Amino acid sequence: MAITAFATGAALAQKKYDAGASDTEIRIGNTSPYSGPASSYGVIGKTEEAFFKMINDKGGINGRKIKFISYDDGYSPPKTVEQVRKLVESDEVLLVFSSIGTPTNSAIQKYLNSQKVPQLFVASGAKKWDDPNNFPWTMGFLLDFQTEAQIYAKWLMKEKPDAKIGILYQNDDFGKEYLRGVKDGLGAKASSMIMMEESYEVSEPSIDSHIIKLKAANPDVLMIFATIKSGAQAIKRTAELGWKPLQIINNGASFVSSVMKPAGFENAQGVLSAAYAKDGADPQWNDDPGMKRVYEFLDKYMPGADKTDGGIIHGYGVSQTLVKVLEMCGDDLTRANVMKQAASLRDYAPDTLLPGVKINTSSTSYAPITQLRMQRFKGDKWELFGDLLSRDAQRE
Repeated sequence: MAITAFATGAALAQKKYDAGASDTEIRIGNTSPYSGPASSYGVIGKTEEAFFKMINDKGGINGRKIKFISYDDGYSPPKTVEQVRKLVESDEVLLVFSSIGTPTNSAIQKYLNSQKVPQLFVASGAKKWDDPNNFPWTMGFLLDFQTEAQIYAKWLMKEKPDAKIGILYQNDDFGKEYLRGVKDGLGAKASSMIMMEESYEVSEPSIDSHIIKLKAANPDVLMIFATIKSGAQAIKRTAELGWKPLQIINNGASFVSSVMKPAGFENAQGVLSAAYAKDGADPQWNDDPGMKRVYEFLDKYMPGADKTDGGIIHGYGVSQTLVKVLEMCGDDLTRANVMKQAASLRDYAPDTLLPGVKINTSSTSYAPITQLRMQRFKGDKWELFGDLLSRDAQRE
C-alpha cells in the first residue's frame, strides 16, 4: 500500500506540458497593430514584451523564461488569421495572449477554439469573449463594450433626461456593440432620445464629413465610439466647428497622450468617459504603491515612454494578470490548465486597477473586469467622479 501511495504521489507530481511549454520556456503568441489605422495601440504589445523581459530578468515563472512572439497584423483580420496560424502551427505557442481588436479576434476565435489553444485576455471589450459554453478557449479582459455603453446611457437618463443624442461609431463589430449598448441602456426612450447614428470606416483618413453631418442634426450630446485616431479627430473637429455638445468618448479612445493631447487639451475640456484603471497622467497616483512599481518598470525597461499613455497601463496590467495565471499553473503547463486557472481568479488586483476594482472569473464567467467609474477631462488629465459602477450600472 505504501509503495502504491508513493507511486501515485510521484505521478501527481510529474510535470505536464503541451506544445509551447518545457522545463525552461513558455512560448506566448500575440498579434498587435504595429502598422495601419490602429497602430497607436501597438504600444500595448511593446509594453507586454518589456514586462516579460522584466519577469525573465527576475528568474521567470517557476524557473521558466517567457518567449513572447508578437507579430504585426495591421488591424487587418485576414492578416491576423495568417499570423495566428503561424504562431500555432510553426512557432507552437502555448497560448495566444492579448491580441488587439474586435474584428481581428473575431476572425481567429473559431480556429483557436477548434485547435484548443487558449485565446486569453483578448484586448477588446466585445461581449462575445464571455461565452464559455460555446467558446471555452476564449476569454476577454476589458469591461465589455455593451456594458460600458449602457452605463453611459443610464447616466444620461439620470443627469440629462431630455438629451438629444448623436452617435458616431466605427462600422464594425466594435462600434456596433457600443451602439447596441446605448439602445439597451436607454430602453423605450432610445427612439426619442437618439437623433442620429453616423458610422465611419476604420480605413477613412478623416472623419470630418461625419462630424459635419452630425452637427447639422444639432444634438446636444455627442457619443463617440471610436478607435484612437478617429476619437482624437472627432473631438478636434467638433471644436473647430464651434459646436459644443456634451461629449462622451469610449474608454479605449480616452488616452491622454494619443487622443486628448492630439485633439488639443483646450478642445477636450468637459469630455466624459469612464475608467477602471489608474491614469498615469494623474498625480494622485504618484504615491500609490502599485503605480510606483509601474513607474519603476518604465524607467528601467521602457525609458522615455509616455507615462500618460493608457495603452502602457493596459499592457502592464494584463501582463501582470497573465503572469499570475501562469504561476497558478505550477508545473501543469497544459492548455487546459491554463484556461482552468484563468477561470479561477479571485479578487485579484493588478497594480494598475482603480481602488475597489478587482478581477473575478469562474467557469461560467469569462469577464475579468466588470466595474468602472465615470470621469471628466479637466486641464490636462481625467478627474474621476461618482461611485464605482458595475455591470447593472448600480452603485457598488
